[in-house]
Amino acid sequence: MAEHHFHLKASWPGLRNDVGDIEAGNLKTKISIPPEMDGPGVGTNPDEMLLGAAATCYIITLAAMLERSGLEKVSLTMESEAVVDVTSGVFTYKKIIHRPRLVLKRGATEKDVALGEKLARKAEGSCMISRAIQGNVGLELQAAVEVAAE
Repeated sequence: MAEHHFHLKASWPGLRNDVGDIEAGNLKTKISIPPEMDGPGVGTNPDEMLLGAAATCYIITLAAMLERSGLEKVSLTMESEAVVDVTSGVFTYKKIIHRPRLVLKRGATEKDVALGEKLARKAEGSCMISRAIQGNVGLELQAAVEVAAE
């Protein structure tokens, strides 16, 4: 069994509405509470970072599955959305919605489109981050698979 270790250093100089720093490999950024939660909105925040982790894991997983299947694409893009519920002052990360758009090469068949749709669904359950948050954060997929125009 192989284990991979990732490390993060954080610094938080003040109280709730201050600005801190994090550094983890190539990730170096300021952190603070977002303005939607009455914070200063400097740098990124845990909500964006969880969304970013889930989105990047999903799209990389899907790209790897496409490569292994031999399904040729013209483009793979995605928009993702996080929903955070605030009830009685309690913040709950409710769900993440991924909206990948996979454009297959011209001449792709209906079978190719069906495979693209299948892989889009499968990638969600195969992604390490999706598996880590499963049962705690809802995951929704709104995938669009199409064939490039002539």
